Amino acid sequence: MTFTHRFDPTVLREYDIRGIVGRTLHAADAFAIGRCFGSIVATMGGTTVAVGYDGRVSSPELEAHLVAGLKASGMEVLRIGRGPTPMLYFAATTLGTAGGIMLTGSHNPPDYNGFKMVLGGKPFFGAQIARIGRMAETSDVVPAAEGSDRAVDVSADYLARLLADWDGGDRALNVVWDNGNGAAGEVLQRLVGSLPGRHTVLFPEIDGRFPNHHPDPTVPNNLEHLIAEVRRQGADLGIAFDGDADRIGVVDDSGEMMFGDQLLVVLARDVLKAHPGATIIADVKASQVLFDEIARAGGVPLMFKTGHSLIKAKMAEIGCLLAGEMSGHIFFADHWYGFDDALYAAIRLLGIVARLDGRLSAVRAALPQVINTPELRFDCDDRRKFGVIEEVAARLQAEGATVSDIDGVRVQTEDGWWLLRASNTQAVLVARAEASSEAGLQRLKAALAAQLEASGLAAPDFSGAHAGH
Repeated sequence: MTFTHRFDPTVLREYDIRGIVGRTLHAADAFAIGRCFGSIVATMGGTTVAVGYDGRVSSPELEAHLVAGLKASGMEVLRIGRGPTPMLYFAATTLGTAGGIMLTGSHNPPDYNGFKMVLGGKPFFGAQIARIGRMAETSDVVPAAEGSDRAVDVSADYLARLLADWDGGDRALNVVWDNGNGAAGEVLQRLVGSLPGRHTVLFPEIDGRFPNHHPDPTVPNNLEHLIAEVRRQGADLGIAFDGDADRIGVVDDSGEMMFGDQLLVVLARDVLKAHPGATIIADVKASQVLFDEIARAGGVPLMFKTGHSLIKAKMAEIGCLLAGEMSGHIFFADHWYGFDDALYAAIRLLGIVARLDGRLSAVRAALPQVINTPELRFDCDDRRKFGVIEEVAARLQAEGATVSDIDGVRVQTEDGWWLLRASNTQAVLVARAEASSEAGLQRLKAALAAQLEASGLAAPDFSGAHAGH
C-alpha cells in the first residue's frame, strides 16, 4: 500500500513539529514523521534512531505510532522511555545513533505535543522539517521494511555523567527545585539524592496536565511557588524547569528571579576563568549588560539569532564553549556535548554557588541595573512580518542609526536599545526595549512606536510594561 500523508500546515515549524492533539496533530502525523525521518536516515546509510517522550497524556500513544513509522522504514529504534529532552539528546550522542526524536510539547499547554529531532548529531530544523512535509505528500520514502525496536535505559549513565561535573565540593547548599510536574521528575529526584546538602523538590510527580502551574520558568507568575519556598526556607537558591527540562529558571537566595542573560553572566565568568578569550554566544534579545560583562570578564561576546537549533549549529561551527538565550536555553560545550540541558546547567550553577564567598543575590545585585520591557508580541500578517522588519531597517539605516540586523532590527541609542523582530514560528512581531532610566525607556518606546506607525502598524501596549533587570 502506498504511503502518503498531508500535515496540517501549522504544525511544520522552524525548530520543531508541534500542534494541538486531536485538532492539528494526530497519531497519523506521528507515523508519517517516523516514516519520513526514517527514510532520510536510511538514505544516509543510517540504521538506528533513539526515541524518547515526555509526560504528557498524549505522549505514549504518539510515541507508539512514531516508532511504527520508523520501523516501517527499516530502522532499529532504541526506545529510552519517558524523561527529559536532554536525556534523549544524551542517548543519541553516547549511543551513536544516526538520529534521535523526542516527543514533547515542551513549555506549551497540556493539549499540545510535538517532535524535536537530531540527525547525525546535529539539530534538524528549518528546510529539513519542510522536507518532511514534501516527502509525506509525494510518497518520497524508502520501500516499506521490517525494522525493530528495543528498550534502552540510559538514565543511570545520564545521571552519572551529570554528577561527574559536580565541582562544588562538600558544601551543603539548601536548594529548592520546581519540577512543575514536568518530564524531569524521576531523573531529578535521583539526581538530588546524590548531591550534598538539603534539597526540596516541588511538584516532582510527572503529570502532563500540569495541575500546579504552567511549565514555563521564564514567566514570573509560574515561579510563585518556588519563590515562596526559597524565602520560607532561607534557601541558597531555587531552580525550575520547563515541561521537558531543556530550559532553566533561577531564583536567587532573596527570592528574586534571575533572567536568562543574568544567569549567563554568572556561567560565562566561570567558563572564562578556565578559557580566557573564549567566545560566548547570546541571542539578540539579551541585555547589553550581558555582552558588556562577557567582554569585561575577558571573553568575546557574540550576538546571534534567537532559536535553540540555530545557536547549537553556530556553536558547532565556531567551536563555542557556552551559549544561552533569554528563554532559558543554556548550551554547554565546556565538558558537555553542546546541546541545551537545564539539568546540566543546574549542576554547573550549583558548583559556582557552592564556591562563592557570598550570596548569589549579591552577584545579581552587583550587575548594572537597567529598566526594560518584557518581550511583547503582537499579531501581524505572516506574509507581511518580515517585510516590516526590512522597511524599518532601511529607514533607520538611511537615518544613520546604529542598527544590527542579525535577527530583526536592534537599534542602539544613547538611552539604550530596542528590538523588533519577526517570530519564525508565529505570525507575530516581537518587541523589546532596555534603558538605564525610566525617561530613557519612554523615549525608546516612542521611537519604536513611530517606526511601527510608519509601516502602517499599531504599536503593542507598552503601558506598565517594564521591570528592573
